[in-house]
Amino acid sequence: MYKTIFLDRDGTINEEVHYLHRPEDFKLLPGAAKGIRLWNEAGFRVVVVTNQAGVARGYYREEDVKLLHQYMNQLLEEQGAHVDACYYCPHHPKEGIGPYRIRCRCRKPDIGMFEQADREAPVDKAHSYMIGDKWLDTEAGARFGLHTALVGTGYGKGLYEAACRRPDGENPHSMDFFGETLLDVALWVLGREGGSLR
Repeated sequence: MYKTIFLDRDGTINEEVHYLHRPEDFKLLPGAAKGIRLWNEAGFRVVVVTNQAGVARGYYREEDVKLLHQYMNQLLEEQGAHVDACYYCPHHPKEGIGPYRIRCRCRKPDIGMFEQADREAPVDKAHSYMIGDKWLDTEAGARFGLHTALVGTGYGKGLYEAACRRPDGENPHSMDFFGETLLDVALWVLGREGGSLR
């Protein structure tokens, strides 16, 4: 079984761009490559799970998603990091066109992408994590039985601050940790797991 880091993509690894699909618009967030490299070095399998409703809406093709993920890994490899696998959901239950307009099991906060990853490389859930910048990311991770973290990039900081302003002071969402950057989350994970901080 594999210790696995599941990562959302847009707003977590790279800057949020509306319906991102062109490599020239892809920009890694500060600290993202170093955080991923630390997980690589500590023996975690790093996996991307991303909703790509732009495919469902006909804005770009599945091939564009795959090419963008290849480009992402090229940029990461320049900084000594890599993602082991990428999974994406091309569906939307209401806005999709043709065969993409379905209520699927893979669209987060559902867990179909996690299940696919688990079939291909069994996940050690006790030592695995889901990190993203939206509550649907942490909800999906919790549903799959993972530890979860919200990252403050993308939409994360605003969502976290809104949750903190709740009058009852309770966190209504599935989250074990909040970190400003992916590097902050990586250090938290490695601290929990007793990993190397190289």
